[in-house]
Amino acid sequence: MKHKILVIEDDMSISNFLVTLLRAENYEVISASEGRLGYHLSLSHQPDIIILDLGLPDIDGIEWIRQYRNLINSIILVVTAKDDHPSKVEALDLGADDYLTKPFNPAELLARIRVGLRHRSSKDVRDVIFEFKDLKVNLQNYEVVLRGSTVHCTPIEFQLLAYLIEHQGKVCTSNMLVKKVWGEEAQESNLANLRVVMANLRRKIEKDTASPEYIVTVLGVGYRFVG
Repeated sequence: MKHKILVIEDDMSISNFLVTLLRAENYEVISASEGRLGYHLSLSHQPDIIILDLGLPDIDGIEWIRQYRNLINSIILVVTAKDDHPSKVEALDLGADDYLTKPFNPAELLARIRVGLRHRSSKDVRDVIFEFKDLKVNLQNYEVVLRGSTVHCTPIEFQLLAYLIEHQGKVCTSNMLVKKVWGEEAQESNLANLRVVMANLRRKIEKDTASPEYIVTVLGVGYRFVG
């Protein structure tokens, strides 16, 4: 399966160059010329890596990281003309994973992307057992244990729980969850199914479904696993 990269860059000559370069390396590439559009694309496409310029027309790139870092699970690679040390430190402190200044060597950019993907892959392999409060989930063996007792989940319930856990602390939109559980061709009618599955899952893992301690509803958007 191709790795997916989102390019957020307002300079179309640079954006087109990056898209061409990355597609030639067999990456799936999406692009946006504005920061807020880029954020929405990050939610709908779930890229492995986001290449982010700091000089965007609608929102400063540093502010973009500050607002959205905790809402997305992608690696953020800043590629910008800002080569001052304070900008680099601030971007990395706010959660950017890497920082590369323009003009850059294409080979170095590709190398940094490969490193980022290796880090992401090793994290995915390492985080097999998840424990939070009284809940323990084995993401490899499909086992759910709550307060020492096994919880029997349907395959769809487990897929939903696992996806929310993998994005702990981040909002997962209802559309994202529908596509994850029922596939890319899922219909809007599956949103009702999602609500039913979520209600069933909550009854199994929450002490009080009216005041959940694990999965909370983000009204009008979706759901978030607390963390």
